Formats: sequence, structure tokens, C-alpha cells
Amino acid sequence: MSESIRKRKDPDRRAFVRRMILLALSAVLVLALALFEYFLPFRTLLPAYSVPMRAEGELRLHFLSVGQGDACIVEFPDDACLVIDAGDGSFENDNKIYRYLKALAPRSLSVAVTHADSDHCGGVGAILQRFAVDELHLPAIGSAGTFYSEVVSRAEEREIPVDTLARYDVIANASGAYLVCLSPRSVGETDSNDASAVLYLRYGETSVLFGADISSVRERLLLRENQLGAEIFSAEGYAVALDDVDILKVSHHGSGSSSCSEWLELIRPEAAVVSCGAGNAYGHPAAEALSRLSQYAEIYRTDELGDIVVSVFPEGYTIQP
Repeated sequence: MSESIRKRKDPDRRAFVRRMILLALSAVLVLALALFEYFLPFRTLLPAYSVPMRAEGELRLHFLSVGQGDACIVEFPDDACLVIDAGDGSFENDNKIYRYLKALAPRSLSVAVTHADSDHCGGVGAILQRFAVDELHLPAIGSAGTFYSEVVSRAEEREIPVDTLARYDVIANASGAYLVCLSPRSVGETDSNDASAVLYLRYGETSVLFGADISSVRERLLLRENQLGAEIFSAEGYAVALDDVDILKVSHHGSGSSSCSEWLELIRPEAAVVSCGAGNAYGHPAAEALSRLSQYAEIYRTDELGDIVVSVFPEGYTIQP
């Protein structure tokens, strides 16, 4: 073999060795990061949000700004928490919810999903992975989507009790606060939006209605049922009064097909919270929905105000955007 051939081969060999070493180091680094995330997830290193201490006897509702999605944390007076929906599962929103729950440090934690779409359930899997969850409440209609499937898988892996939300289902707290599911009537419904779980929260003199993603079709159905008797939605020992709603969590992010006039005339909320993303592709909240809402309620929007905190005491409430 000539000297010139040997000179050409040696640099090629050295370059090959360098590439193999770099690949091996990259593989080791990826493995190390994976092991680190498994044994000490990076989110545990994130600082908690700065949240003021809850006052004695105070129940707080934390409507979180998670873009075009829904996420609310109900902080009960006894330090238990209920997460109602958890955003879209994006890196940013998952971190936010984690940091918020870290700040609240709940004594016990439950999760309720009102709708199987990713903008409601996307972040639930991360909560089940990172926190000890006592109970999971799921909507009547599931989904084959990745996020919803992850929620179901996580619950099975961790042996978390699962409840399906349907009418007269109750989530009660030792403080006297409670939530009653008003809709759907059964688990056999077929329209995923109108079968989403509508929840009525009561604490002291204050009531809050979570509209989930229902349309005016379901609103009018609930209105007709209410006309049959004011106590029709009350579960045993847990009263529901639709004509006495103080705060409305506006359905379907303020869609024009929701919050119909007849429905608002019945519930007549004083305040309305709209969860939506700035400049979202759906045009939420719709101008016509805002016009109808403004006839009754002061409107609070997460796309304009960010996180919205409602402080509820037995005798009344205040809203802190």
C-alpha cells in the first residue's frame, strides 16, 4: 500500500471514531436525562407560584389563563382541592398548573374533566403523574384522542377511583361546599359538547355554574326541565337553584352558539368568567355572546386579565383579576 493511500485512510478513520464517540456521548446524555426525569422530574425543581394565604373559612376559585382551554382549581376551606379541567397539555400550561398546585399544597386532590376534548383534558395526565389524586371524575362521553387515552391509562396504572359525571352526581366537601352535576342525564348521550358535564357549586350564599362546552340546544333543554319544578336538579340533601346563580363560568369559551338569551334570563348571573386564548382562531368570545352576557353580568376574560381568582365566604364573594 502506498504512503498516499495510508494518509487518506487515517483521517477517514479518525473522523469515523470521532463520530462514534459523539454518538455514544449523545446516547449517554439522553439516557442520563431520561433517568433524571424519571427519578427527579424537572418540574419538581420549578418554583411554586406566589399565591396569598387563604383566609379562614374562605373558598377560592382559581380560573387559570391557559390559552384556548379551560382550567379551574377549586380550593376548599379545609385545604382540599378539586381541579376542574386542566388545559391543553402544552409544556407551558402543564408547568403553570404544576406550579400553582405546588403553591396551594392541597391536603387532598381530586380532578374532574367536564369534556374529553384536549383543551379540557390535555393536562390531566401530567397531574395524575405528579400528584397523589384521590378521585377522578370523567365525562359521559370519552375520546380516542391521545390526551384522553393517557388520562385513562394513568388512572388505571395508579389505581385511582374513577367516577362518570352524570346528573345528580355529587362532589361534597366537609366545609359544606358541594358540587352537583346537572347534565348530562345519562351516560348514553351522543353529542360530546352537549354531553359535557355542567356543574353547580354552592358555598354559603354563593353559587357558581360551570357551563362546560354545552350549546344553546342543551341550555334550552335544561331550561324546559327547570320549568317542570325548581327542585328538579337537586340531589338528595344538596339543593340546586338555577334561578340563583351568582357566577357563570361561560360555556364553550364564549361561543356564539352558547349563552342564549332565555338561559341567561333564567340564571341571571352577576359575574361571567370567559376562558379563552388571545387572538384564537375561533373568534371566541363571540360578539353576540358578549352582548347577551353584558345585559346581566360583569364579564371577566382570561385573555385580557390573565388568572382570575374568586374569593368566596359564607356571606358573599369578591373577584380579583
